[in-house]
Amino acid sequence: MHNLFQGLKLRGNIYIVLAFRLSLAMALYTLCRLGFYIFNAGYFSGLELKDFLRIFGGGLRFDLTAVLYTNALVILLMIVPLPFRTHAIYERIVRWIFFIFNGIALAANVSDFIYFRFTGRRTTADVFKQFENENNMGSLWLRFLLDYWYAVVCWFALIALMVWLYSLVKPHGPMLKNKLLYYSSGLVMMLPIVYLVIGGMRGGFQHSTRPITLSNAGEYVKDPKEVSLVLNTPFALMRTLGKTNIQKVAYFPEAVADTLYTPVHIPNDTAHFRAKNVVVIILESFSKEFFGTFNHEKENGTYKGYTPFLDSLTQHSLAFQYSFANGRKSIDGLPSVISSIPSLGVPYFLSPYSGNKINSLASLLKTKGYTTSFFHGAPNGSMGFQAFMNLAGVDQYYGMTEYNNDDDSDGIWGIWDDKFFNYYADQLNGFKQPFMSSIFSVSSHHPFKVPQEYEAKFKGGPLVIHRCIQYTDFALKQFFQKASAMPWFKNTIFVITADHTSSEIQFPESRTAWGYYSVPVIFYTPDGSLAGFSNELAEQIDIMPSVLGYLHYDTPYIAFGRDIFREKKEPFVFNYKDDVYQLFEGDYLLQFDGSRTVALYNFKTDTLQKNNLKDQLPAIQTAMETKIKAIIQQYNNRLIENRFTYQAQ
Repeated sequence: MHNLFQGLKLRGNIYIVLAFRLSLAMALYTLCRLGFYIFNAGYFSGLELKDFLRIFGGGLRFDLTAVLYTNALVILLMIVPLPFRTHAIYERIVRWIFFIFNGIALAANVSDFIYFRFTGRRTTADVFKQFENENNMGSLWLRFLLDYWYAVVCWFALIALMVWLYSLVKPHGPMLKNKLLYYSSGLVMMLPIVYLVIGGMRGGFQHSTRPITLSNAGEYVKDPKEVSLVLNTPFALMRTLGKTNIQKVAYFPEAVADTLYTPVHIPNDTAHFRAKNVVVIILESFSKEFFGTFNHEKENGTYKGYTPFLDSLTQHSLAFQYSFANGRKSIDGLPSVISSIPSLGVPYFLSPYSGNKINSLASLLKTKGYTTSFFHGAPNGSMGFQAFMNLAGVDQYYGMTEYNNDDDSDGIWGIWDDKFFNYYADQLNGFKQPFMSSIFSVSSHHPFKVPQEYEAKFKGGPLVIHRCIQYTDFALKQFFQKASAMPWFKNTIFVITADHTSSEIQFPESRTAWGYYSVPVIFYTPDGSLAGFSNELAEQIDIMPSVLGYLHYDTPYIAFGRDIFREKKEPFVFNYKDDVYQLFEGDYLLQFDGSRTVALYNFKTDTLQKNNLKDQLPAIQTAMETKIKAIIQQYNNRLIENRFTYQAQ
């Protein structure tokens, strides 16, 4: 092959070499897309050859933009007609710049081979803020590199291929000996190259064309879940850097929007407020598919799940067959549960508006004399939770620092769940009643380990996380056994949910647009006053207004969810996936991209979402589209205008 290139008539021409190097980068991006698909094939099931051709072809447009941005310095150094641009030292500098910038871009692409499993979308710039509060990033990175060594091997293989192919073509020259002609022709050639590069970066040459963004990937897909296959990670990072993705919208006049959907809750309950304690338990990565009680039909009716204690507790609780998370990350889940603030695009407390005034279970119940606290067994400040709790009005934060015994740490995420739940029970027993407290578990997470003393106790199942689920379920059993003997226990309402679903998936239904958000929402009271198995829809943002409703809270507040106990309007759920808004109502799931409906499914009967009913049920589609527009308008405009607390008219 080397001799073949040497034999080309235009060998050594600087512009041919530049074109070759950019084409090399493009080819490497395509290999990354192929690798991304192979590593996540279960998510993109059902694709045919024509779908691949459409997606991979469309992906070239986004690859070109990323390649041109990544190699802008290389392009500049190669097209400026300097007399020494073919000199060995200068060429060595260009080579290393190419290797470093493209090596980083390839690392970003390869990282999403794995990280996509946890988020369900291409990594965007908010990842930098998401982990900026972690003080154990070194150990986390090392653990990920060791556990996902095969992805690291893929990256090294791509680097080796890049270095080898790069070396096959080298510039020689200058081709023109006349200096005047050399400089003048070089400057003339810069003009069309710069024009082409700018057009490629923008994604088009028309004057009216806006630079392409993540949403443009929708042009090449039939199902919104395919968007991540069209995109590449460097493009997603660059296009979201410094962007909020939140803009005011005006689908309707404000007064009309208020009639269609409003987050303003004005209780009209005349019953006396009951000052019960509130305990909210948020379980890390606890997908609904891990429960036996929600999945009796699985495996021909023999599926038992991995949560024997929670399954037994659910028999004495109010639980929902169709309950959902409002996001795909821990930083989405916490505001949803504690403050009834959904994640529609950018996670709330990664947005520029995270310092806005908000209400929460803690801040609202403090007006009734409650003591408030939050427990998280991770290093203090992890995930930005401590900062959010301060803004949410929580009085006391308990993390690894307060626990004060690193011997009980798993070495990566924090204190083992059984140890921290035991500590939690002891702390609750010392609080003045009534109290509102929440705990966020840590152990059901990669690298999916359990304490050494329990290695033989939990046998797990087909997925590596199953042992962790059994272990955390056991930790909860111990907590409830201990707490049940304490004086505050009987005067308490417990809420159990998850921050998001797990990246570890066993059943195909869990890989759908509804399955990726299917988490438990369970209300338990020791006196049995809340019990039953409901087929209504419920979501994380319903927790705050429902707890307030159960307590007969009597003051207006803002919550984007509904009070399931006192508000009898049609239940609905909404969330955001692959740059598409999702609305669940009745039997249907509507997917809306901000301007038009892209899909409509009967998610209860069409569990794998094979039959897109878009435009086939116009009355249902129009009504749902109107509802999601009103929700978006209320959320975006109130967020930007700092109106997440009640303001009397």
